[in-house]
Amino acid sequence: MGTSYSGSSSEVNTLNAFIKLMRASESINMRLNRHLSDVNLTVSQFGTLEVLHHLGPLNQRSIGEKLLKSGGNITMVIDNLEKQGYVVRKKDPSDRRAVLIHLTKKGETFIGKFFPKHLDRIKEEFSVLSEEEKKTLADICKKLGLKN
Repeated sequence: MGTSYSGSSSEVNTLNAFIKLMRASESINMRLNRHLSDVNLTVSQFGTLEVLHHLGPLNQRSIGEKLLKSGGNITMVIDNLEKQGYVVRKKDPSDRRAVLIHLTKKGETFIGKFFPKHLDRIKEEFSVLSEEEKKTLADICKKLGLKN
């Protein structure tokens, strides 16, 4: 579905590209994240577990920056993951004022088993693209994402 706007050719092309990008993103996210509710996780909770799994313990601010989420949102996400036994808050030994979020053994085991299944879903979604198309798409998205 494209735009019904009848502006200049450049405006119509821009709107059509935007609509297609947003629809593709929403469609892929909906299909990919459907299985998260089966394991009682939100997208932000899964993202937090994934970040900690790949980068190690981080403070809440760093997690929020990685996931493009506000501090208040990340606090709630961490609180809920802590209640589920997936993460724990620990004082940073190098800065006693700071708190780092660590995966628990339960959290590490869960994300270690769950992430490969999620990756398989991502690979399936992108199987319609060639390797060159994936690189081009990544470059275009990076260019859009870094625009000031």
